[in-house]
Amino acid sequence: MSAGEPSAMLWRPSPERVAASGLAAFMAQAEAKRGDRFPDYAALHRWSIECPDEFWVSLWDFAGVIGERGATVLADGDRMPGARWFPEAHLNFAENLLRSRGQTDAIVFRGEDKVERRISHAELYRAVAQFAAALKGLGVGRGDRVAAYLPNLPEAVVAMLASASIGAIFTSASPDFGVQGVHDRFGQVEPRLLIAADGYHYNGKRIDCLEKIAAVAALIPSLERVVIVPYLEQAPDLAKIAKAVMLDDFIAPYRDAGEIEFARLPFGHPLYIMYSSGTTGVPKCIVHCAGGVLLQHLKEHRLHGDVRPGDRFFYFTTCGWMMWNWQVSALASGATLLLYDGSPFLRRASVLFDYADAEGMTHFGTSAKFIDAIAKIDLKPVRTHRLAMLRVMFSTGSPLMPEGFDYVYRAIKEDLQLASISGGTDIVSCFVLGNPIAPVWRGEIQCAALGMAVAVFDEEGRPVAGEKGELVCTRPFPSMPIAFWNDPDGHRYRAAYFERFANIWCHGDFAELTRHQGFIIYGRSDATLNPGGVRIGTAEIYRQVEKLPEVVEAIVIGQNWPPNAASDARVVLFVKLRDGLTLDDQLRARIKQVIRDNTTARHVPAKILQVADIPRTKSGKIVELAVRNVVHGDAVKNAEALANPEALEYFRNRPELGD
Repeated sequence: MSAGEPSAMLWRPSPERVAASGLAAFMAQAEAKRGDRFPDYAALHRWSIECPDEFWVSLWDFAGVIGERGATVLADGDRMPGARWFPEAHLNFAENLLRSRGQTDAIVFRGEDKVERRISHAELYRAVAQFAAALKGLGVGRGDRVAAYLPNLPEAVVAMLASASIGAIFTSASPDFGVQGVHDRFGQVEPRLLIAADGYHYNGKRIDCLEKIAAVAALIPSLERVVIVPYLEQAPDLAKIAKAVMLDDFIAPYRDAGEIEFARLPFGHPLYIMYSSGTTGVPKCIVHCAGGVLLQHLKEHRLHGDVRPGDRFFYFTTCGWMMWNWQVSALASGATLLLYDGSPFLRRASVLFDYADAEGMTHFGTSAKFIDAIAKIDLKPVRTHRLAMLRVMFSTGSPLMPEGFDYVYRAIKEDLQLASISGGTDIVSCFVLGNPIAPVWRGEIQCAALGMAVAVFDEEGRPVAGEKGELVCTRPFPSMPIAFWNDPDGHRYRAAYFERFANIWCHGDFAELTRHQGFIIYGRSDATLNPGGVRIGTAEIYRQVEKLPEVVEAIVIGQNWPPNAASDARVVLFVKLRDGLTLDDQLRARIKQVIRDNTTARHVPAKILQVADIPRTKSGKIVELAVRNVVHGDAVKNAEALANPEALEYFRNRPELGD
């Protein structure tokens, strides 16, 4: 299989691998029920859209969902929003993730090279039972909020499952958020309990969080208890934190908690509150329901990701990114969670591959930016690691460039399903993702998700293929948010997704449906460039610029030009170069040439400037809109949401942009 060509096939599953996949097993079961065969994935997908009652019931049965399903699958199916899935069903999310009680690993945890822990399924069940009993002892019940301000620790999983078991709503943020960022999130939803760690490790450093926790606790009057997990110290000083108690003391009266009394609640009962990035204002609080999350994740893991009982499932994430929630659901498919907290670049970026070998990792999840970064330093795990059990590599967070596909197959592993996936916090799942029975084509996401009526619309709302347009979903799906918090009439919810096209979810991604029925994401629609009235996806430029060895990373915006003219814009590119390099006219010319040669003249930046760093969200996404605001002298409404807000200063008042 060749690389380097736009439509090159990079991987095809063997017949044996196809036959062993969960997707093949699901197809066979569905065919037996229907009495008819699906000739290919396209036919299966068409059935999943046109016959939602049959598809979602088949998935429920195939996945062995624990709960009462009821007779009705979809009510008000012509309404977006407003459709109701399984309105008669009752289930408990935690019960479906805690179905095993054995002594095998449920969770393996590594905190850089400082901490290693193992928790069996029996131990996890017992820990959840104790925490759930302690929550009840505090009076926490259905609909109450439990907040976690934690590293990617096993205790975060325990707190979530305990909350879900009693019908409380779980919400989380990672400890790299500052006080204002946490308050902007948790302050809106008024949690009764906060669980937090005394600190965390990153890149070999100890980062204490007790002062931040004290400040957060003082700002949220709804808190009745702050539970501290000792991670850096065995006995941290809690004197300055109001209503604080150590985790061991919190659960001490409930050490002998027995069986968990799982609350069987309606399918649409709230499970999570998640948050938009918050880079354009106070974050939106997005409420997701237990049944929708469970069904979507079971589908995505078992069918699209080929997660099987006994697999070892890893995603590099924090508790502030939706991939944490996505990862934890792999317990429902019988997988062991491999958690990691800290820097992925320890030991010259080999730490995660060391982990993969040591634990027999079968699924390796990361961001496109991590793949880009290790490609830039020419890391070659294929030469240094066995990766014998690794079958699937997930990539998300931003578009994975075709060169990233090449790198994975050249430098990591040849026989691997590279599943580039795309969805978002808005749906806590995916619109487009992997397919274990289909080839991987260079630069393409493999397919639209089953049960998701995904299309690409042009400016007039017509479906198109082979052209760039808006990624939409034309029919309801179970993991649509049930509401935004503090949005009683649903106005903000409707405005976020349904204003562009009536009764159709417009996701805000600039995308293309390919001739292989795969997808290419070109960036966020609101960040697309528009020189001379032609829409250009930012990823089209990043792909070319980041080929150059001198360029570590880039960010591109449209600058209104002439100044104060809203009708036209010029393309401005900022580049972060390798240490010690300076942008000169020769490198500028090379950058322009590679863009012109591989795209169009309209893609070529009018200005190219060097910056020392590029601002990004906590989940690693670069923030074109925030940079555009700074360049135009507009306020960045919530810089607290950024991982490195100080980087915005590199873009402010640049004299080069005045001519």
